[in-house]
Parts: sequence; C-alpha cells; structure tokens
Amino acid sequence: MKLRSMEDLFSHELQDLYSAEQMIADVLPQMGEAATSPELRRAFDEHLAQTRQHVERLERMFESVGQSAEAQTCKGLEGIIDEGKSIIRAGTLVKSAVDDRVRDAALIGAAQRVEHYEIAAYGCLKTYARLLGHDEAASLAQRTLQEEKAADERLTGIAEILVNPQAAEAERKVA
Repeated sequence: MKLRSMEDLFSHELQDLYSAEQMIADVLPQMGEAATSPELRRAFDEHLAQTRQHVERLERMFESVGQSAEAQTCKGLEGIIDEGKSIIRAGTLVKSAVDDRVRDAALIGAAQRVEHYEIAAYGCLKTYARLLGHDEAASLAQRTLQEEKAADERLTGIAEILVNPQAAEAERKVA
C-alpha cells in the first residue's frame, strides 16, 4: 500500500471498509445465533440487514468516484472479529442461565468494538471525501456513520437496561 496522496488514503479507507462490512455480514448471523436475549438477537438480525445496505452503499461510493469495488483485507477488524468468534466458541460450553447472560454481555462488548471501529473509519472516510470534493461519497458515508452510531447506542441500551443487570442478578442468586 502506497499512500502518496489524500486520494490514495481515501481509496484505502474505502477498500478497508468494503472488506470490513463484508466480514461483519459474515459474522453477524453467528452472533445472532449465539445470543440468548431476544432483544440482542433482534438487534443483530436487524443490523445484518443494515450491514448489507452498507456494502451496497460502499459500492455506490466506489462508482461515484470512478473506481471498481475492491476490498483490501481489513486487518484491524479481522482481529476484533476473531475476539468475537472466541466468545461464540466459548458459548458451546454453556452450562447455566448465568453463563448465557454473561455471554450475551460479552457479545455486546464485541459488537460495540466493531461499531466503534466503523464509527472511526466512516468518520475518516467522510472527511476525506469532503476534502476531495467527492460529495456523493461524503453524503453516503455520513448516512452510514449515523446508522453505526445508532447501532452502538442501541447496543448500549440493551446492555445497560437488560443484559448486564440480568447477568449480575443471576450471578448474585447463584453466589
């Protein structure tokens, strides 16, 4: 990867996010299946549909700047997703409702790490696009950025109001 210009940086970010969104689309069904909270499962399912729209939106961004849609492996998100997969694997050994609730809390944490990565990346992409005069790409990136922030807020709500208190309460009852 050679970054000689802002245009190179913009292209790199676009390719990185294209890879990231594809990875997320692959792992979200697994996260939904691993979740025991109906609210969390629903959030993962709905975010999968939204993620597919993000992939399409990125393809529109590529088109708007005259580039072919091409993914460059997103190493940063690859590591975050591997951590999330380890939580899913650990869930195969679940023995109690407490374990289920703790795994749901861990899944939320893993999902929020993904969201925070995306929020940072889409914020950069939007800024680069605006600076370069790629107005359509900037607008599309802003829309996705808002959706990623909303997804993060939704996960926070599920964690703070439902999953984390239930996990703590279940643990107190066992202890």
